Amino acid sequence: MKIKIWTVIIVICLLLVSINVFKNKILIKCYPDKYSDYVGKYSEKYGVDKNLVYAVIKQESNFEEEANSRRGAKGLMQIMNDTASEIAEELGFSGMNLYNPETNINIGTKYLADLMEKYNNMKMAIAAYNAGFGNVDKWIAQGIIKKDGSNLENIPYKETEVYLRKVMKNYEMYNKLYGRV
Repeated sequence: MKIKIWTVIIVICLLLVSINVFKNKILIKCYPDKYSDYVGKYSEKYGVDKNLVYAVIKQESNFEEEANSRRGAKGLMQIMNDTASEIAEELGFSGMNLYNPETNINIGTKYLADLMEKYNNMKMAIAAYNAGFGNVDKWIAQGIIKKDGSNLENIPYKETEVYLRKVMKNYEMYNKLYGRV
């Protein structure tokens, strides 16, 4: 009888280990670290956590290079033409293709870094990445949200509130799967 119980326990343990390994493989497929050369290069250059860059790419385009939004945002990090032009000028680019992964990640990561510097708060930067810094500045001026980001649940745009939660969930998963930076 003891042998049967130990056999069952061993089989259950092996199944649990197998399920956990399989679960991680599925999660890594859902949360890839594609374009790691570019993400690593530009996250380091601009001082942005690479897992945050992955979290934004995951939410913005799900790693689709040719992604287009109905508002005109393009590429992996869904950059608007006006934003891209401003940052490209600052970086000294002449001519750019927002569907090029390296160009898009460079510009998107620089923009994210600028927002993080402006707000000194990751969640505020993420909200501004989605809604635009003009809207975030307006919400702060109107007292809708606090400058320290402590009440971001008051964001008046439902899309931005949901976006922020999804990016933060993605960020948490990237940290869990690939380690904190």
